[in-house]
Amino acid sequence: MNFVSEPKASYGAGLRESTVFRSDAGALLQKLPENLFRCCITSPPYWGLRDYGIDGQIGAEEEPAAYVRRLVEVFEGVRRVLTDDGTLWLNIGDSYTSGNRAYRAPDRKNPVRAMTYRAPTPEGLKPKDLIGIPWRLAMALQEAGWFLRSDIIWEKPNCMPESVKDRPTRAHEYLFLLTKSVKYYYNHINIQEPSGRNRRTVWSIPTEPFPGAHFATFPPKLVEPCVLAGSKPGDWVLDPFFGSGTVGVVCEEQRRNYVGIELNPEYVEIALQRIRNVQPPMFTNDKEAAG
Repeated sequence: MNFVSEPKASYGAGLRESTVFRSDAGALLQKLPENLFRCCITSPPYWGLRDYGIDGQIGAEEEPAAYVRRLVEVFEGVRRVLTDDGTLWLNIGDSYTSGNRAYRAPDRKNPVRAMTYRAPTPEGLKPKDLIGIPWRLAMALQEAGWFLRSDIIWEKPNCMPESVKDRPTRAHEYLFLLTKSVKYYYNHINIQEPSGRNRRTVWSIPTEPFPGAHFATFPPKLVEPCVLAGSKPGDWVLDPFFGSGTVGVVCEEQRRNYVGIELNPEYVEIALQRIRNVQPPMFTNDKEAAG
């Protein structure tokens, strides 16, 4: 595994080993070769939910429409570097309007929710409205040419507590399966349920806190079926919002090559440390490839 803090102007076909780039995703994607990645698995920053302390951070836009437009642009770069039979597995969470509060105080049950800024209530929405970010983004990507193939519910049995009494506590997020073409690589055998039936669209997977990370992390059990269904051993997998590096950890375990892109240097260090501690098993979880 290689780490690069200053990406070259263009890599052409020069990527020979898994690499983590400290860079802006939109800029770095333009330097990677076309048709390299069989699979992209990622979870971009959610709109209005976290202050990551980075200038120009995605998720701090004044309105949801600007956030969606910005992500559509990033995923245009992803589509360029995907193989024609490639898949995009996109995890995204929702948020509520702020009621025009300019900040968010720490929550006694969830201190990381504290924010020094809050976007104003978007035009057309009301205080306390659920914004519908996941579907706004999914529809925008569909309009941009992506094939929207599945909406998977990630049910979190140990969801984060919320100090609310006027609605149910949120215990799920979305994982969208999108594809570049009408025909694509998808190994359904690799992710069959224990009974042997085809995988259903509700995945009950607990969240997993990671020592040293004060932000939400991708649980490996959520990433693993995406890797196993969307790629073969030796394929290249992409995560343009690498965060704590869970996609890299799973790819190391399942013998896939990968590229991670992350702007926040603190998160890069956490990801690199996690990956260095991985001990790849002798065998992957891959089963016989589907037709």
